[in-house]
Amino acid sequence: MQGLAGQASLAARCSLDRAMFTITADHVLPSTITGSWPRPKWMDLSMWGLPLDTCLMDVRFREKFQDALSVIISDQERAGIDILTHGDLHCDEDYAGRSWHHYPLQRWGGFEGDHLQSWQTRSPWLKYPAGTMLNEIYTGWRWPRVVGKIEYRPLDYPKIWRMAQARTDRPIKFGTCCTQVMGLFLDIHTTHYQDKRQVLWDMAEAMNRELLALRDAGCRCIQIEEPCLHFMANTFGKDHSDVRFYLDCYNREVQGLDDVEIWIHTCWGNPNMQRVIENDSYAASLDMYMSEARGDVWTIETKDRDLREIELLAPFMKNAGKKVCIGAVSHRRLQVEQPEEVAATIRQTMRYVPAERLIISTDCGFGRQGCNRDIAFFKTTSLAQGCNLVRHELGLPTTRIRAAEPMLQTDIVPDQPPP
Repeated sequence: MQGLAGQASLAARCSLDRAMFTITADHVLPSTITGSWPRPKWMDLSMWGLPLDTCLMDVRFREKFQDALSVIISDQERAGIDILTHGDLHCDEDYAGRSWHHYPLQRWGGFEGDHLQSWQTRSPWLKYPAGTMLNEIYTGWRWPRVVGKIEYRPLDYPKIWRMAQARTDRPIKFGTCCTQVMGLFLDIHTTHYQDKRQVLWDMAEAMNRELLALRDAGCRCIQIEEPCLHFMANTFGKDHSDVRFYLDCYNREVQGLDDVEIWIHTCWGNPNMQRVIENDSYAASLDMYMSEARGDVWTIETKDRDLREIELLAPFMKNAGKKVCIGAVSHRRLQVEQPEEVAATIRQTMRYVPAERLIISTDCGFGRQGCNRDIAFFKTTSLAQGCNLVRHELGLPTTRIRAAEPMLQTDIVPDQPPP
């Protein structure tokens, strides 16, 4: 298994000069969101581990799921962003967004039950003092145990992407939780695996099968969310053997996606809008993400961190390579940023990253028991309007934003009082 990991890492490093920009090739300063979107309140059904096909046989679920998908996509189109998502609608509406990690674990073979992880086996990033929200979240979550060999079973990503893409002419970016971050919550209760590395590698191979199926369905933009390299390197050092192994696992997960634009999303946590670590530096993992992790776009949390460390990207812009996607609105602050504030964030970033290598997004998703739909919507349309301000300054085409057109407002104030 470790020999395979080394080969995968070498193969990835040899192909990092690829430029597979399938949806952003001809766009300057495109706008998007990370992924999750607040559900309409009437979308009150979840799958709870059942296959999507089984759930869709229930006419109530079928109608609500499809209508909610249409609403989520319509919200994003009206807000004016260029690259849309399906809003992570397949994830259950559970406590603090556990389903983002849990969805694959509920469906692959080799896992069983819902258990409270012990203090001895849980990650140091999952231990918080009593009386804190993060303690409440991480002691409230339950996880399956590894009870046998990990067996791939379909996750229905191709079908979810088709249903979303059928509702819009704009590209749908499909995101999924990285298998490494799922591994933080798993205890081994089988003799089949001797250590966590074997589990992580088999999960990476299982996810790779699903991503290849998603590619075969026609999706050309896949986002892998939260590889743990920044957490690991920041805690243990970039040369730690576990950090190098996690890099190999990530590269195995996206192996073979040669005709897909791969985005690597990284932030510092988002359960119920919470940051899960305070020492949140990208410095130790920067070179790995930009030079060794296979992909085309690296997305980073910047707005909530006041653009700290953005200058570290400048040396990587001297040569061809990945684009950088920054967060220009925060998923944690409820105050909606104004378009001028978004534009100022873009201008500051362009001191280090040229416009043609820059994508504008949210720090993280708006779902996972996050903010309400109005806040998510107006943050998103501020983001799109901020991009248009900078595009106009650069003499570039702008995107139509229906949400900002005066004659399309919900209410129009008359010029004069009624007689």
